[in-house]
Amino acid sequence: MSAYPSSIVCCVEDMRQLARRRVPRMFYDYADSGSWTESTYRANEEDLQKIKLRQRVAVDMTNRSLHTTMAGIPTSMPVAIAPTGLTGMQYADGEILAARAAEKFGIPFTLSTMSICSIEDVAAYTSSPFWFQLYVMRDRAFVENLIERAKAAKCSALMITLDLQILGQRHKDVRNAMTAPPRLTARNLADLVTKPKWCWNMLHTERRTFRNIVGHAKGVSDLSSLGAWTAEQFDPRLDWAAIEWIKNRWGGKVILKGVLDPEDARLAANCGVDAIVVSNHGGRQLDGALSSINALPPIVEAVGKDVEVWMDGGVRSGQDVLKAVALGARGVLIGRAFLYGLGAQGEAGVTKVLQMIAKEMDITMALCGRRRIDEIDAGILVPGTYPTPTHRV
Repeated sequence: MSAYPSSIVCCVEDMRQLARRRVPRMFYDYADSGSWTESTYRANEEDLQKIKLRQRVAVDMTNRSLHTTMAGIPTSMPVAIAPTGLTGMQYADGEILAARAAEKFGIPFTLSTMSICSIEDVAAYTSSPFWFQLYVMRDRAFVENLIERAKAAKCSALMITLDLQILGQRHKDVRNAMTAPPRLTARNLADLVTKPKWCWNMLHTERRTFRNIVGHAKGVSDLSSLGAWTAEQFDPRLDWAAIEWIKNRWGGKVILKGVLDPEDARLAANCGVDAIVVSNHGGRQLDGALSSINALPPIVEAVGKDVEVWMDGGVRSGQDVLKAVALGARGVLIGRAFLYGLGAQGEAGVTKVLQMIAKEMDITMALCGRRRIDEIDAGILVPGTYPTPTHRV
């Protein structure tokens, strides 16, 4: 636990400590955990920390800019909010609050299929187009309906997640008997008593279950848990033909998330998508898989300039973002980092996290002798400390 008062928040780790105290255990653990032994979850952060930066001196550091584009969309920095399930259980109306913070900051927000606030909820409280993340279900009529609802909400891109057709082995969720809303067991009640602000906020919202699904999926009037729905409906037959069908049905920008292998990256690029996200689902799926940062360089080499390559996983600072950009990522998605801010301080916490990441990126870029984000390459890294297409640290 941090020794500093909660009013002093200097980094994402400070936000994590605050969120841990303020969010009910089952939902904090849902966000801050990996599958099985959590080795890949840990590797995502640890492998980023192994990469060292080259400090440069006696260079002009004025007129710096982090502005860029992701899939042709202008952004204030090469960062977007990743889709995260149950965001509205970290803090009441969490998806709406995070979307508003992202909109004000000038970066894209991605809404998960497994969100608490619905597509329509977020559209009603934001004015800038957001992205929608799609899980492919067995019920194709439901998938079509999700796509049409995202179109009606004027979502500017569709992100298809490829690596969660079978749920990873997540021990903390099993031990916590995680549900949304939480079951009022003696253990849960004892925990909720210590989270009065969370309870007060949750009592004053009607958004407490999976509103993209309840009332929209055939025969579903209530959901007891994410796991039950996943076991019943997530389609393990998802293949490239299904992705092509979705792409044609959508008709707009498409992003494929969950690529870790260069061969899969080439197949994704051949689909004619706008971007692919190098991702191991935050270490929540295949435990023992490569960290995202180690998987990034071979994938960048494999697809060349055919498609934009982004990354997520283990990003906790602006320095982490710069390291990914230096190794070829056009942009980076942040998940846990914004969730910590949300759980700690609501919308203001998400804004604070974005401010910290931008400041860290700006200062680090300057100290590495660069002024513009489009000037960042492997030249800002110490040779031998970072993975290459043929050498994974």
